[in-house]
Order: sequence, then structure tokens, then C-alpha cells
Amino acid sequence: MIVGGIAAAVVVLVVALVLAGGAPERQPEGLIGAGLPLSWAVPVLRLLADGAAIAVGGGLITAAWLLPANGLRAAQDAAMAAGIWALASVAGLITSAAVILGIPLSHLAEHASIAGGLTQVRALAVTVVLTAVLAVVLSGVRTVRGARVGLGLAVLALIPPLLTGHGAIERTTFWSVTATTSLVLHVFAATAWIGGLAGVLRYARDRTAVERFSTLALVCAIAMGVTGLITAEIHLGGREEGWGLITQWVTTGYGALVFAKTVAFAALVTVGWWHRKTTLPELATGNPAAFRRLAAVELVIMAATVGLAVALSRTP
Repeated sequence: MIVGGIAAAVVVLVVALVLAGGAPERQPEGLIGAGLPLSWAVPVLRLLADGAAIAVGGGLITAAWLLPANGLRAAQDAAMAAGIWALASVAGLITSAAVILGIPLSHLAEHASIAGGLTQVRALAVTVVLTAVLAVVLSGVRTVRGARVGLGLAVLALIPPLLTGHGAIERTTFWSVTATTSLVLHVFAATAWIGGLAGVLRYARDRTAVERFSTLALVCAIAMGVTGLITAEIHLGGREEGWGLITQWVTTGYGALVFAKTVAFAALVTVGWWHRKTTLPELATGNPAAFRRLAAVELVIMAATVGLAVALSRTP
């Protein structure tokens, strides 16, 4: 399941970037640049960081709420995931700085002061500090209260990179704030939904934990649907050209990825409905097999959606 999810995320990321026009391009002959391998490393490292963040969120949600009586293992796994998140953020910071400046990695030290002034680099630096602190804090967590403190730190660590994306470059302050706020809430909901499901499968397969997660999933699905629609419409220019979402998702690469994410979201909502209708009643009778099989498929779809989201963040 884990291997399948990783493969789905990476494949979808690469294909989406290539088809939507966000893929790195080779520099013209004679020009110095960061190079294709380094340019491709940026979205891959972002995907790794996002996956680790989801693992942290899932472990802490399990320890703090879904299975508070026996969440020590989940909290310790979250500590390891936080370390991976920190390392991926460090690597992402370095590669992003080189790519933005258009220089080989070997020349980055010469331009360290310039790189330090880049908004994206500063945001990633904050994330690096927060995730490093988070990894240390979680390594010593033994209580539900500690897991909840860790969850708060994880929420803070998610925010900085979101403040430097598409929403931050909108022309009007009101729409910039709206787009950024919507994106932050969207990412919170996605992290809780995907991480919570992973936590249920890994740590808490009993009926009580699954019922708690089912409530969480419903709230997250509604939040993702609303915030996703708002964010996409703002970025596709609907506020200036009328309701532009429908027309532009078939005429632009960004819009095509929005459409693909919408299809994936619809599939996940359908799976969630099927859980409530069929697999949860079976789980209540003591038969968890159907729930586990469908949830594994759901996680693979979610992983592919994360790949789409990373591609969307790097598509003009």
C-alpha cells in the first residue's frame, strides 16, 4: 500500500507537470542554469515533504484523538516522519534557492546572501526550524497532551510555504488574503483527511476509532470542496472575467489540473459514501476486511491527488 501510494504520487506528479506546462526545461545552449536534475528535484522534494507532513499529522491525530489510550507508537512514528520532513525541507530550501537564482548548486555558496533574501527560501527556513523542533519534541512525547502540543507545532510548520505560492502574487489585497487563507485551510483539511485515514489503517482498526475518523473525514471533505473551489476560481481569474472556472479548466494547463483534482476529489467522496453505506456496517459486525481493502484503494487515490497538488503549485 505504501509503495503503491508513493509510486502513484510520483508518476502523477511527473505526468501532470509535463502535460500542464510546469515541467522544468533545459536551458538554451550557452546559458548557465541550475540544470534539469536539480530543477526536477524541487517538486520531488516538495512531494516528499508533503508526504512526511501527512504522516506526522496522521500519527498525531491518532495519538491525540482517534486512539488516545494507546497512541505512543503513533507519536513515535510521527517523530521519525517529522525528521524526514525537516530533511526534505532543508534539501528543498537549497535546491529551490539554486533554481530560483538560476545557478548550479556548486555556485550557491557564493550567492548565499542573495538566496537568504528570497521569500521562498525564508519560508522554507522557518519550516526547517519548526520541523526540527517538532521532531525533538515528539521524540519525548508520552501523553495525549504532548501529542496535542506536537499537533499544534505541525500545523504551524505547514503554513510558511503556503504563504509564498500563487495566492501571494495576486494583484488585489482582498483576493490575495482570500486565496491564501483558503489554501491554508485546504491543506489543513487534506492533511487531516489523508493522515487520519493512514492512522486508522496502521494503528486503530477498531470500530470506535473508525467512527471518529468518519466524522473527521466528512468535515475535511466539505472543507476541501469549498476551499478548493474558492482557490481555483480566484487563480483562474474568475473575479475579473465572470465565472471563469468552467471555461479555463479546459483551455489552460493550470485549469486542466484543477479539473483532474476535481475528478479525484469526486472519486474520494464516492469512496467515502461507500464506506458509510457498506464497509462501516460490516466493520460493526466484526468484519474489517472490506473496510481495509477499500481504504487502501482510497489512500492510493489520495496519494495521486497529492502529486496533482504539488504539480498544481508549480504550474503557471
